[in-house]
Amino acid sequence: MNVLELSEQEIIRRNSMNELRAMGIEPYPAAEYVTNAFSTDIKTEFKDDAEPRQVSVAGRIMSRRIMGKASFIELQDSKGRIQVYITRDDICPDENKEMYNTVFKRLLDLGDFIGIEGFVFRTQMGEISIHAKKLTVLAKSIRPLPIVKYKDGVAYDSFEDPELRYRQRYVDLIVNDGVKEKFLKRAAVIKTMRAVLDEAGYTEVETPILQSIPGGASARPFITHHNSLDMDLYLRIATELYLKRLIVGGFEGVYEIGKNFRNEGMDKNHNPEFTCMELYVQYKDYNWMMSFTEKLLERICIAVNGCTETEIDGKTISFKAPYRRLPILEAIKEKTGHDLEGKSEDEIRQVCKELNMEIDDTMGKGKLIDEIFGEFCEGTFIQPTFITDYPVEMSPLTKMHRSKPGLTERFELMVNGKELANAYSELNDPIDQEERFKDQLRLSEKGDDEAMFIDQDFLKALQYGMPPTSGIGIGIDRLTMLMTGESFIQEVLFFPQMRPEKVTPKDAPARYTELGIPEDWVAVIQKAGYNQVSDMKDVNPQKLHMDICGINKKYKLELTNPTVNEVADWVGRIKN
Repeated sequence: MNVLELSEQEIIRRNSMNELRAMGIEPYPAAEYVTNAFSTDIKTEFKDDAEPRQVSVAGRIMSRRIMGKASFIELQDSKGRIQVYITRDDICPDENKEMYNTVFKRLLDLGDFIGIEGFVFRTQMGEISIHAKKLTVLAKSIRPLPIVKYKDGVAYDSFEDPELRYRQRYVDLIVNDGVKEKFLKRAAVIKTMRAVLDEAGYTEVETPILQSIPGGASARPFITHHNSLDMDLYLRIATELYLKRLIVGGFEGVYEIGKNFRNEGMDKNHNPEFTCMELYVQYKDYNWMMSFTEKLLERICIAVNGCTETEIDGKTISFKAPYRRLPILEAIKEKTGHDLEGKSEDEIRQVCKELNMEIDDTMGKGKLIDEIFGEFCEGTFIQPTFITDYPVEMSPLTKMHRSKPGLTERFELMVNGKELANAYSELNDPIDQEERFKDQLRLSEKGDDEAMFIDQDFLKALQYGMPPTSGIGIGIDRLTMLMTGESFIQEVLFFPQMRPEKVTPKDAPARYTELGIPEDWVAVIQKAGYNQVSDMKDVNPQKLHMDICGINKKYKLELTNPTVNEVADWVGRIKN
C-alpha cells in the first residue's frame, strides 16, 4: 500500500509492528493461545474468601492508564470487558524489562489483541480484576479504533454515523455497547423458532436459490446468467413452490429458514435480501396455522425477552395469545367507510379515486384492494392482528374460502403497523391453480412486473396430488426488529445493502505531468488535497510548495524538493 494512503496513526502502528518483529516478537503469531475463562464468568463466579483463581484470558485492549511501573487496562473479550492490573516486575521478573517498558508502554495500542495469564482479585476500589503475571502479543491493530468513552452511563465520542456503522459493522460491534446483544437476540429468535418446529416433528430442508422461474410470491426478481447452461436464472423471491413439491412427495411438514431476494425498493423496513422462514404442513388449514403461529411467537418472545411483551417505538406490544382476527374487507370498511364486498374492478377503481389515491391502469382488482389496505389500514394495527379472508385476485396460491365466495383462506399477521407473516390454506386443485397462474400472466401482459410466472413443473407436481396443506412465511428480520425494539431493518442485519461509497474524483497522473510536474510528485500533490489539476488553478504557489514539501518530510519520501519558482511555473501553466 502507498504510504501516502495511510494516516499518521496507521504509519505509527505499522512502525510499531516492524519494531516488534525486530525484537523477535511476532505481532501475528500462529500458535494456539489457550484460554480458560471469559470476562463475564470471572466476575459472576468471583468469591472474596476463595483462593485466588488462576486464569488465562485474551481480548482487545480497549483503554489503559499507564502509571510508571504499574498500569491498568480494560480488556474486551467475546462476552464483555474486565480490568487488568499490570506491573513491570510481574510481567518482567528477570533483568530484561523490555516487555513492559517498550512493548506494553510504547508498541501496543488500543485495539490490539493480547493474552493475559494471572489471578483474579478485587481492587481497593472494589472492582473485580485480573492481576497479570504474563502478557502475550496476539494481533496488532494497524487502524485506530474510534474509542467510545463512558461516564455515568453517558457515551462520549460515539461511533454513531449510521452510514459508517452499517458499512463497518465490525467496528460497530467492537466499540458500541448493546450492538452484539441485538444480534445475539436475533440468533435466539432463529434458535427458538427452529426448536419449536423440530419439536413438532417437521423437517428442515434446503431448496434452490437459483431458479428458472421466480415463483411463490408477487415480486420483481433479480436476474443472473448461467454461462455453462447459457440461460438466465432468477434469485428466488420465495421458497414456497419447492417446499410444496416436497409435501407432494410425502413429507408431513417441511420448513426452510433462508434468504430471499427481491429487486425492489429499500427503506427502513425493506432490504433487497432478507431472511424468511416458510413452513408447510399437510392436513392443516389456515385456522390451525393461526393458532400455531400465536404459540410460536409467544414462545419466541419469552425466550428472547423473558416475557410475552416487547417495547418498540414507545409502544408495548404483547405477543400473548390469542390475537384478534379481522377479515380484510371489514378492516377496509372499518378504516375508510367503504364496503368493497362484491364490487367490480371498475367500482373499486372509483373508490380509489374518491380516496384521492394514486393508481394506474396496470393495477388489477387485487392490487387496488392491496393499495387501499396498505394506505389506510395496515399502519393502524399495532397489537398482533390476523387480517384474514383476502379476495382471490390478491391470492393466486390460496384455496378458495369454504363459505365466502370470491374470498380465499389466507391471513397476514400485522404487528406494529407492518406485515410480519403471510399464510394460506394452500391451493391444491391443479386446474384452479393453472387458471390463477393464467390470470397472473394477463396482469403481467398489462404491465404488472410483480405478477407471478407460470411454473409448469409445479403444476405437474400438483397433478400428482397434494394433500390439504397449510403454509406460512414469517420475516425473520422484521420479527427481530420487534423483539429488539428496533425501527430500522438495517439495525438487525449484520451487513445491510448500501449504496457504493462516494469516491473522490482524481485526475490521471498524465494530466499533471503535462504541466511539467514530475510523476513522483503527483501522489504528493493529491495527498495535499489537489486531486484534480483544476484544484491548483488559483492556489498560492508558496502555500502549495509548503504543503507538498511538508508531506515529503512527514512521510520520509526522500524526494528532492522543487523550488518555489518551479511550483509557480506549474500553477502558471494551468492558468495559461
